[in-house]
Amino acid sequence: MSAQTNIKRRTAASIQALKGERPVVCLTAYTAPIAKLLDPHCDLLLVGDSMGVVIYGFESSVYVTMEMMIAHGQAVMRGTREACVVVDMPFGSYQESKEQAFRGAARIMKESGCSAIKLEGGEEMAETVHFLSQRGIPVMGHVGLMPQQVNATGGYRSLGRSDEEAAKIRRDAKAIDDAGAFSIVIEGTIEPLAREISAGIRAVTIGIGASAACDGQVLVTDDMLGIFTDFKPRFVKHFANLAPQISRAAEDYAAEVNARTFPADEHTYQMKRQKL
Repeated sequence: MSAQTNIKRRTAASIQALKGERPVVCLTAYTAPIAKLLDPHCDLLLVGDSMGVVIYGFESSVYVTMEMMIAHGQAVMRGTREACVVVDMPFGSYQESKEQAFRGAARIMKESGCSAIKLEGGEEMAETVHFLSQRGIPVMGHVGLMPQQVNATGGYRSLGRSDEEAAKIRRDAKAIDDAGAFSIVIEGTIEPLAREISAGIRAVTIGIGASAACDGQVLVTDDMLGIFTDFKPRFVKHFANLAPQISRAAEDYAAEVNARTFPADEHTYQMKRQKL
């Protein structure tokens, strides 16, 4: 048996076991080729509903559908062998009831093959998280800034500076942890609060704009690579700057096509010479 066939995909349980051992590395992925490149370097790959903005050009993630999430989840699963793949539940697919959430989560897991699902919400979603966890569906929670709720909360901003906000986020994280989530994303939250929450719950905390105090980190891959350029949140670091390179490559390609220097002979099929 080859060494490749012995590779075991990470699970929700193996991710939770990393708490206190080492930081958990997470990035978003939406396509098989990118997922294949990220797979050896990440513990978690999140098929995030952020695809609505960075892939489809929507103004927010609320326009993303269940069909989109499943299709991209399938693509990422085809491109990976090692990372634990988590798929976001889209807006409107789980908030109505715990039964609705179970049907949607079960469909995502069956049709995509992913290891877990992610949903947003705090105390109000605790019963749902417990319902799913007790029925074999690993859940990643999401507290702090919640993109699916920006229309109700007044936009994107850091949270936890006031006593009231901090208390709410603290209660949300504890409720989701007590409900059985194996991991919780903490987004857009001040460092002292993220540190306190991470130290006080069993779930692995994954920070995005919540400082290195969390148990792990996630970035949108298109942000990390410097491809998405519409805006740059404070918490984003460009580990590459691919947007100008892609633009220059397209410019060079167009110039060679217009000059008829591409395709050249080495890119062209010719008639084979017949043997005499």
